[in-house]
Amino acid sequence: MSGFTDVLVIVAVAALVLVRQFRTERLSTDRRWWLLPGLLGFLALRDGSLTDPHHPTGSVALIVVELLVSLGLGVGWAFTTHVWSDERGGVWTKGTVATAGTWLGGIAARAAVISVGLALGIHLGGSALMLGFALSLLVRSGLLMWRAGGLRSAYVGPLAQPAWEDRR
Repeated sequence: MSGFTDVLVIVAVAALVLVRQFRTERLSTDRRWWLLPGLLGFLALRDGSLTDPHHPTGSVALIVVELLVSLGLGVGWAFTTHVWSDERGGVWTKGTVATAGTWLGGIAARAAVISVGLALGIHLGGSALMLGFALSLLVRSGLLMWRAGGLRSAYVGPLAQPAWEDRR
């Protein structure tokens, strides 16, 4: 994909994730929570333009820093999200003010990585940003599933059944 298309995909997915994080939403463990991050990661890696061919060592170093920032951002998103269970054992999530702060901190950290790269003459394309965003989403989703598992195992009461089972 071109750099412009990468940016459009990142903005669209970020908008979707942002809206979903701050809306009260039931967490479904039967969903393929890894699918969107996996697709973004595939799109980032498939075109082979992840590194700057003129500065391979510097661009790899910046990508490692970007991935570390992304890892921290995913952890931050997951642990600043309010997670609770209802009386039927369903798990719900909603972003908090701290989640918004994590978003802002992540944007600033990513801008700093890009700025350092530009100051050094290293150009990281949209693929590096997309790969980092995919990692953030994967970490956040995995940790939320882990947190939800703890809530479900602690739930005492009749087992909650999916809505489709209620119709039988």
